[in-house]
Amino acid sequence: MTVKQKHSPRSSGVEDGKTLVQRIDLDTILVEEIGQFGWYQFRTLLLAVLMVIFAAWAASEYVFTTARISTRCLIPECEGGDAIDFSPPWILNAVPGSSSGSFDSCQRFANVSALTRPDTCPASLFDRQRVVECEEFVYQNTDTIVYDYGLACDEWRRTLIGSVRTFGTLLALPITGYVSDRWGRRAALTINAVNTAWLGTVRYFAGTYVGFLISEVAEATFGSGGFSCAYILLMELVGPKYRVAAGATMNTFFSIGQITMGLIAWAVPNWKSFTLALYIPQFVTISYFWIMSESIRWYMSKGRYDDAETVLKNVARVNKKELSEKSIHALKQSAEEEKIRQAAEQEERLKEPWLIVLVFRHKRILLRCLVSPVWWITNTFIYYGMSINSVNMSGNRYVNYIAVSAAEIPGYWTAVLLMGKIGRKPVLAGAFWVCAACQIGYIFMPEDFYAVSLTLYLIGKYSIAMVMTSVYVYTAELYPTRYRHSLFAFSSMMGRIGSIVAPLTPAFGAAVWEDLPFALFAGFALLSGILVLITPETLGTKLPDTMEEAEQIGKKQST
Repeated sequence: MTVKQKHSPRSSGVEDGKTLVQRIDLDTILVEEIGQFGWYQFRTLLLAVLMVIFAAWAASEYVFTTARISTRCLIPECEGGDAIDFSPPWILNAVPGSSSGSFDSCQRFANVSALTRPDTCPASLFDRQRVVECEEFVYQNTDTIVYDYGLACDEWRRTLIGSVRTFGTLLALPITGYVSDRWGRRAALTINAVNTAWLGTVRYFAGTYVGFLISEVAEATFGSGGFSCAYILLMELVGPKYRVAAGATMNTFFSIGQITMGLIAWAVPNWKSFTLALYIPQFVTISYFWIMSESIRWYMSKGRYDDAETVLKNVARVNKKELSEKSIHALKQSAEEEKIRQAAEQEERLKEPWLIVLVFRHKRILLRCLVSPVWWITNTFIYYGMSINSVNMSGNRYVNYIAVSAAEIPGYWTAVLLMGKIGRKPVLAGAFWVCAACQIGYIFMPEDFYAVSLTLYLIGKYSIAMVMTSVYVYTAELYPTRYRHSLFAFSSMMGRIGSIVAPLTPAFGAAVWEDLPFALFAGFALLSGILVLITPETLGTKLPDTMEEAEQIGKKQST
């Protein structure tokens, strides 16, 4: 009787004497043997999303700790002592305004008399034709650092904190990347998480503006890489069928983190108590070094095959699957062959021109390198800018922030659904333009129409969340495999410009025009939507491996 031996359709075999050696990769083992998304991956996802929630708290807490406080000038002619009413009946006699609840925060009418009338504070004490800057301030509350560090009407120093913190996240990228590649994803994640916890807690004791600023930068530089570590750990463990959904889930829980942070800020408005409420729970991440497994792919890349085998068998056991010794042996051999191939490719790459030279030789790639950073800058500028400005809208600042954060979640999943059906370009350009239309509508909406204004704002945030998901996928598909990481990283790094400038937008509005931030959002979104149209559609196309193949994407579609 003859027995036919089955060969996996996703692997190839070469018979050498008595041994049949199959080439196999980790994705094949995930798909065919241990499961693409079983209980083991689900457990890792739960640990990852908790880390993502903590990362969201740390990334956005400055929105509340540095938020504006309503202020007015202290009127020494009419008030003194400790018990000062923020909105006394006579306030419009001394301060420009339209009502007892709406008056100037930074200016007052000049004094024309040396008399003091604390009982009535009549208008006769002031020259209503001459307005002067405040010398001292009265604060409506003491909830944020604006009170502690005397930042009333100092929008530039207040908003600079957010920009400097975001610059710290830029510094974190190379540091976290080095630690992750050198000592592992799990080690990098734990180090970032623990740094976030203790540096954030130390901020409670910051007694000066400079001290607060340094603590924000230090925490961002040495702790903000936790999200990317958790993201990579999960992506390297989940099978290809579930990676897009897993990525969208991570983004979703980042928004959930922002929502929960808004609720905590609402319950604990004082910035010092709020800081402790956010950062002390994060010390639980110390346990991640023991309860979360290291990346199998990282073990393989370092030649630590026994460790990789141990994790693989554990995944199979938890997922109630069987892992064959033959597959483990084939995976080791394939990893060794891949190392040899990469070494040869590295030697060959040394003989090639620099990447920038290659880009200039391929005009279509050059065009994409020029326009894709604009999408990324626009994306981060609007995404973070809308979150930051939401607390300055009329109405309850906590409700506004929570609603704006919640609007992101359907945006992520809408993009996942539509990109595979109507294409990348329609989704990306359409989302940019809808966002621009919402910004324009918001600018011209009367202040009395709070519900309509908020609705437009939420649709705008929903649209930019669609962009956030789409731009990752589309940018990666435009570039060849050999240079994809470098060219993608270039666009992503340029995008940090938008996130660094975004915290300054309230200061732009205070200095120039109240609605300037939204006009900037609209202008950049319109421009980016137009720039999407000059790049090719990638839906249904094979990922290009070379510069020549990448150029053919657009040419094939045009013919």
